[in-house]
Amino acid sequence: MRDITSKQISLRTAKAVGFVVCSEATLNLIKNNALPKGNLFDVARAAGFLAAKNTQHLIPHCHPVSIDGLTIEFETFTPNDISSLLPENNRFGVLIIAEGKSIGRTGIEMETLTAVSVCGLTIYDLLKPLNDAELEISSVKLIEKKGGKTDKQKFYKEKQQAAILVCSDSTFEGKREDTSGLLISELLKKYNTEIADYKILPDKPEQIKQQILEWVKQDIPFIFTTGGTGLGPRDNTVEAVKSIIEKEAAGISEAMHAHGQMRTPLAMMSCSVAGTIKQTLIVTLPGSSNGAKESLEAILPAVFHARNMLLGENHESK
Repeated sequence: MRDITSKQISLRTAKAVGFVVCSEATLNLIKNNALPKGNLFDVARAAGFLAAKNTQHLIPHCHPVSIDGLTIEFETFTPNDISSLLPENNRFGVLIIAEGKSIGRTGIEMETLTAVSVCGLTIYDLLKPLNDAELEISSVKLIEKKGGKTDKQKFYKEKQQAAILVCSDSTFEGKREDTSGLLISELLKKYNTEIADYKILPDKPEQIKQQILEWVKQDIPFIFTTGGTGLGPRDNTVEAVKSIIEKEAAGISEAMHAHGQMRTPLAMMSCSVAGTIKQTLIVTLPGSSNGAKESLEAILPAVFHARNMLLGENHESK
């Protein structure tokens, strides 16, 4: 199964529909609750709920998800009904609508599609004794999904600029190869971000502050530092950044800590800070490649919305 551990936990929703087409005579029996096997919709809805809960057991590569909300509704339709949900040249039949909600790392669309499919099969089974030649399951499809990767593209549809500052005595002295800074660069480029500058400096507060302030003068929107966020005697980055930022963005640090803590208990040792100077956001990331990667994954791409806020634009993302 695909590894989804790097994905952010978020609210995800999906809406799916399907149709069971039948004759006018069958539809009249449905409306009058006069079917040989009893009530149609209560049984079909229960079957849909059970199917959604068991999607992971039916589809091999489907991850288990928490179904935090699921509604299944039914509507009857005739050739005269007009709706964007109905197929063209519709006949008589039943429209099935399933809407699911989940807070997790992957979407709930497969659960809603499975619910609709099994509702359709259950309705077909309940109508089968009528020997209706027009009976047909049709057009099961996903019509809406929110909360996933596609939904987040709005945060980086416009090209961004960022600078990367590696804070490490050993890397500056050439004793250790930089991997964290390069990894940050690769991740940012995936989100339509140009690397405006890239520097390696020793763990000296004055040099760190001077470089950050120089980039602020250049109006570089985002500055990401890596290294110097721990508890060691030479971990000076956080204190240097704290001394020059004008407003702290505590929520960004909290998001990184929460994301990291689910992966290693050592994440609590990071003292990372984020904050703004004028219209630039500065984020301090851990020095280890894994720590830098996971911290950045926790805040991308939504962190880019900070620029809009700093420019005084609407807080709602475009």
